[in-house]
Amino acid sequence: MKAKDTRSRRRSNGEDGRLESQETAPKIFSVTELTSALQQLIETRFAFVWLEGEISNFSSPSSGHFYMVIKDGKAQIRAVMFRPQIRSIRFVPENGMKVLARGRITVYAPRGEYQLVIDYIEPIGAGALALAFEQLKKKLAAQGIFDQALKRTLPFLPKRVAVITSPTGAAIKDFLKIIHRRFANLEITILPVRVQGEGAACEIAHALDLANKTLDADVIVLTRGGGSLEDLWAFNEEEVALAIRRSRIPVVSAVGHEIDLTISDMAADVRAPTPSAAAEMLVREKEGLEEKLFLITARIRRGITGRLSSSRERLESLSKAVKQPERAIEDMWIRLDELHARLTVQIRRSMSEVQRELKNAARALSLRSPLGLISFSREKIDGLSRGLTRACFGFLSGRKTDLSAASRQIENLNPFAILKRGYSITTALPEKKIVRAGSQVKEGQLLEVILGSGSLVCVTKEVKQ
Repeated sequence: MKAKDTRSRRRSNGEDGRLESQETAPKIFSVTELTSALQQLIETRFAFVWLEGEISNFSSPSSGHFYMVIKDGKAQIRAVMFRPQIRSIRFVPENGMKVLARGRITVYAPRGEYQLVIDYIEPIGAGALALAFEQLKKKLAAQGIFDQALKRTLPFLPKRVAVITSPTGAAIKDFLKIIHRRFANLEITILPVRVQGEGAACEIAHALDLANKTLDADVIVLTRGGGSLEDLWAFNEEEVALAIRRSRIPVVSAVGHEIDLTISDMAADVRAPTPSAAAEMLVREKEGLEEKLFLITARIRRGITGRLSSSRERLESLSKAVKQPERAIEDMWIRLDELHARLTVQIRRSMSEVQRELKNAARALSLRSPLGLISFSREKIDGLSRGLTRACFGFLSGRKTDLSAASRQIENLNPFAILKRGYSITTALPEKKIVRAGSQVKEGQLLEVILGSGSLVCVTKEVKQ
């Protein structure tokens, strides 16, 4: 009744009633329209935000993008960082890492989810560069890039040295100063590269490969002066470490100050704390070498002089002892004749002893001739064979007699033999139970009588006790 009144009031209102109906009717959105409206609202309200939280569900598919969830104790939000922005960061995010991220909030319409599109991210606590350094160090260590077994020793006093560095830096000036002061005739080739900034790592790796292909260098020195971690970052790139490791020429890394440690220091064959120390490693003091050479020469001279003096004294002693060489030769001839005579006597005596031993051995052998032993053994075997034959015949004869007696005894005990003498066995049918007394049989009962040959089936007509 109330519904009818309402409709009638709307009709009575005419056109004003129609306007009132249109204004109060709810607006119906499609999913796309609602999502688009929310997207516009969120993206307008939150153009760029800073977000702090912990990473979980991190993944990096073959596309090169980073996908993750950033969460705290009560909420979470999906986040994505696309490959162009990834190039600007030095580290790789990991699950459980607390980060500070900047980005814009968007709505991903196909799933109806809002997400953070990150354009900058840094770890909270450790700096991004320090974290990237530790991650790369762990990765290269797992690949064996830092293995001590791969390290090569530097040549002693190399003739040709290739230096990869900035041609205008203080490092090359210090290096050349030490080299020229200590060993001025060393051949040095400088391969100029940028040592910091965008593209520096690529230039350094290319210079290492170029030195191996085109230069006949004994050592490669990779050097630059000190600076911050960011300034030295070109020497912390993976491509530089791999280029150092594939170099066929030993590499010395002298990057920064003594307290600085870079990936190139760990990958190189030798690490020098400073550029000047690298120069000191390659060449030793020329004056020191000359002094050592002088000392060695003096020692050799003294040794030769002493040896000549000793030989001269020995020669003089021998010349005094051999004043008449003819007499010495004659004495030797006499001595030789005496030895010949003694040797002849000894040989004859030995031959006589051997002949005597041979005769005794022949006599003993004839007494123990194998022919006599064979004849004796043959007679013994013949006697044993005859005795064995007689024993076998006697044994078989006794067994035959025993067998005959046992056969007769078995034959006497055979029940069928007893039946053949006129006896019989009576069994009650159908059980075939042996009848031993008349009380076991009833009149009219069938009996089987087993004879010595054949059997009878009878009917009992009378039982006598």
